[in-house]
Amino acid sequence: MSALHGKWLRWQAAVLGLLLAGKVATSAPVEDGYQKAPAPIGELLSAPTQPSVNFNPARDAMLIYRAERLPPVADLAEPVLRLAGLRINPTNNGPHRVARCLQLTWQSLPDGKEKPIVLPTGSRITPPIWSPDGKQFAFLRCGLREVELWVGDGRRGTARRLRGGINAAMGEPFQWMPNSQMILCQTIPTNRPKLPTPQRLPSGPVVQESTGKVAPARTFQDLLESPHDEALFDYHATSQLALVDTKNGDTKPVGAPGIFATIDAAPDCRHLLVSRLQRPYSYLLPATMFPRVVEVWNLNGHAVFTLANLPLAEEIPIGGVRIGPRNYQWRPTSPATLVWVEALDGGDPRRRVPNRDRILMLEAPFVGKPVELATTEHRFQALTWSERPDVALLREYQASRRWNRTWLINPNAPTESARLLWDVSAQDRYGDLGLPMLRPLTNGFRVARVHEGSLFLVGAGASPDGERPFLDTFNLVSLRSERLFQSDEAAHESVVALLKPDAAQFITRRESPMRPANYLIRKLADNTRQAITEFPDPTPQLRGIRKQLVTYQRPDGVPLSFTLYLPADYQPGQRLPTLLWAYPREYNDADTAGQVTTTANRFTSYSGASHLFLLTQGYAVLDNATIPVIGEPKKANDTFLEQIISSAKAAVDKAIEMGITDPNRVAVGGHSYGAFMVANLLAHTDIFKAGIARSGAYNRTLTPFGFQNENRTLWEAPEIYSRMSPFMFAHRINEPLLLVHGEADNNAGTFPMQSERLYQAVKGNGGTARLVLLPYESHSYEARESVEHLHWETIQWLDKHVKRAPEPPITTFTPSDLPPP
Repeated sequence: MSALHGKWLRWQAAVLGLLLAGKVATSAPVEDGYQKAPAPIGELLSAPTQPSVNFNPARDAMLIYRAERLPPVADLAEPVLRLAGLRINPTNNGPHRVARCLQLTWQSLPDGKEKPIVLPTGSRITPPIWSPDGKQFAFLRCGLREVELWVGDGRRGTARRLRGGINAAMGEPFQWMPNSQMILCQTIPTNRPKLPTPQRLPSGPVVQESTGKVAPARTFQDLLESPHDEALFDYHATSQLALVDTKNGDTKPVGAPGIFATIDAAPDCRHLLVSRLQRPYSYLLPATMFPRVVEVWNLNGHAVFTLANLPLAEEIPIGGVRIGPRNYQWRPTSPATLVWVEALDGGDPRRRVPNRDRILMLEAPFVGKPVELATTEHRFQALTWSERPDVALLREYQASRRWNRTWLINPNAPTESARLLWDVSAQDRYGDLGLPMLRPLTNGFRVARVHEGSLFLVGAGASPDGERPFLDTFNLVSLRSERLFQSDEAAHESVVALLKPDAAQFITRRESPMRPANYLIRKLADNTRQAITEFPDPTPQLRGIRKQLVTYQRPDGVPLSFTLYLPADYQPGQRLPTLLWAYPREYNDADTAGQVTTTANRFTSYSGASHLFLLTQGYAVLDNATIPVIGEPKKANDTFLEQIISSAKAAVDKAIEMGITDPNRVAVGGHSYGAFMVANLLAHTDIFKAGIARSGAYNRTLTPFGFQNENRTLWEAPEIYSRMSPFMFAHRINEPLLLVHGEADNNAGTFPMQSERLYQAVKGNGGTARLVLLPYESHSYEARESVEHLHWETIQWLDKHVKRAPEPPITTFTPSDLPPP
């Protein structure tokens, strides 16, 4: 053995010994099993949920739906197939997760008479959908072995099982036909083949090949991985369309079985617009991007018109759109008129063209050349039809400026010049004029209300003092608006439905910091109101908690804000351990970046994994602190680190200045992109004593074709990807970091591996970190056991490293500490 070789072996042994020693020293025994959250969190998690309300089209009845707050982890552990971006329950051919309904109640209006709707105990149902005439409602009940279609009497408040065998694995499982007498369903085919069984031995390797075409793809999850996966996808996603009579359940099959991405009945109740998936499938893309054929069928299932044969959507440029017809739909005020959008720039936003999109229209019987309804200079975003056939609103979006333009067009006269209504920043909340109020037609389609030449607009009413929702009229001739109603400052009250065509009477949803959301009928003439619900406060224990909207500035003058939450027992002058919770967002300019995005006049309530439960443990919370990243979309991230650091420091400095926060006991937390922010702040500053990072992505080289609003690829901007990746600076994370991730996270880009690798990197560099992987959980956390354990982990971590931490002097951050741009 040579001396050099001996040194090499001794060096290896020494390194291995250090690694093993490090493992023993840093991998302390952890607690077994799920832990319970400290009081009173468990009690608060058991409180009833706020109910959902669904008004019928006539607004003379409503359904009140109350779901289970947190399911047991056993529900999440039920069998699941992860195929082509879908999560399917193989035992009933439905979605993997459907909430249990604890209470479904029918209530007449305005007298408020209630009647509970009897369902089998523990039923898991989808939210009910009213028929176009408002006389019936329908929902799905997901049983152990099948998915059932139920129908209810909208006048009596009763419900009954109509049929089983619904295929709810993909797309819209059912929808009302415009005549309100039939329901169009996806059903399990009667001649379904046997369930594919996996081969004991592979038939060969899995092979993929590129052919020299540019095909960028985001990092999707739950994708197909093998021929067996493809066979399972075909088996579970293939449906037989059927028309079901709501009176007796008689069923008429429509066409041949297929995998239906979308199905829409025409207003004439005689045509169906269907899109069917076709092979070849992809192992890199979800089902939404698979090849498809788009057709118009009659009710016998015969194709009377083929709109498009769309290939696999693998060559879409970053920030681009699919080539060929997209956004296909029926015109609501015509019997059977097809409308769709086509790109004029090849779907590529980098091409310089006079117009990016065109909107086309073709009436039944779908022969001849389609009519060009309009073209858009920028990317088509939305088409809002109105109850007047000669009025529609066309909105386009300029991504480079984050800018919206809305045009008034006449679908009855496509050659008539469009009139510009609004030309505004998509991020300007203060200048937001609102959105048109919609109403259902008798055929079930929703359109904008038009009364005496005016639209009704509803908006959030954002301002530097918070939100005050409003109802306006907007005259389509003078282009002037008039305010009819605005919430008072003490509450948050928004208009949800009009009871009179002229808005003389309408329904609102009103809440305040001390009172939960309830529904009222308001009369405009005398400003009187009548309560139609009396939902009680589910968590009266929280009423002592105080909150306040706080505004301040970044050193560069950008206005910022957060909502300050203080514990119920807070005493003035007391400095508290504090958590800053935030999520960075991109803006084009400082004016919109500095706008207040929160409000203090809403009901104080939180549930599930909310960080606000820390208020019950003696912490102050700086919630929704604005962390703007300002700049052109292609360059904003060039100064990402400088901007998030400056914003975070400004928030902490403000809380210290107010006498609320102990400067030596401040933590930072965030979820998803907020978790990414947390890791960066710990890597590049010493502002915080500890961090909580949930479901984040920390190595941007693993999302090489863009992330969030970053559209440059890794190969176009390698320095930015590296500089923004806290994984690359794990050796500088010297504050304790709690990493939490769902083991079954299916959000694009946030693979659980991201948290695992960052934990290993921090640990390997001698840092303090803890990794918590929650079984069966996805990007957000649902199970009662998971949520309680999450709170236990968070409180244990912050109590140890923040609340009871020693008080060393704070290191001052200087820009020179950052890696060079």
